[in-house]
Amino acid sequence: MTRRHPRLAGLILANLLAVLLCGALVALGTWQVHRRAWKLELIARVEANAHGDPVAAPGPADWPALSDRDAYRRVRLDGTWLDGPDTLVRAVTDLGGGFWVLTPLRTEDGFVVLVNRGFVPGDRRDPATRTGVGGTRAAVTGLLRLDEPGGAFLRKNDPGADTWYSRDVAAIARARGLAGPVAPYFVDAERRPGSDVDRDLGAGLPVGGLTVIRFHNNHLIYAITWYTLALMVAGGALYLDRDAWRRGRAA
Repeated sequence: MTRRHPRLAGLILANLLAVLLCGALVALGTWQVHRRAWKLELIARVEANAHGDPVAAPGPADWPALSDRDAYRRVRLDGTWLDGPDTLVRAVTDLGGGFWVLTPLRTEDGFVVLVNRGFVPGDRRDPATRTGVGGTRAAVTGLLRLDEPGGAFLRKNDPGADTWYSRDVAAIARARGLAGPVAPYFVDAERRPGSDVDRDLGAGLPVGGLTVIRFHNNHLIYAITWYTLALMVAGGALYLDRDAWRRGRAA
């Protein structure tokens, strides 16, 4: 009888641990199911925003209400490009490494929006290699993008050295001395109608329309993995219980 007590205690402990582990694995799987639903809703919303008819870019009265739901919304701007140096932000695109070219546009409503006019290769950062726009009027259609403060992973923006790794609207506005109000977002300009990437790389820089809209959605695979591990743990516990029951009967 005394020999069976330690075995019984060990079996109870193993079953308790199995229950706790199964609960944790099922919780992780359920969390991934909820994440998948959220990701599908996000993808559907972004696709609708990016491919809908353009709307007027939000003005100062709308800025406090801006949220993730406005990201990648197609907007239009009418105004005048401001004179002054462009801001070059490090970029890696399907065309290789280089820079995004950000130029401020003062809209007809009086506020300023930073417009990402497009991409230039690393060896073409000289303003003479791209189309100058300062002081000219423009009608821009593009995607509304939310601010990217601070910098990139392990790389901080350095306004003093004019080195930028993210499109930090507030910091760029301060560095360039832009007179407000300045929108708390930027706009990725669409590619010009009838333009060609190869031709733009040759003479018509910058190349617009390179915004990547891609969201990884592996949550279903993760959920199946967690649920499968939970079943394996439960199966292992049942096997131990059955083996203990057989040993008990044999004894």
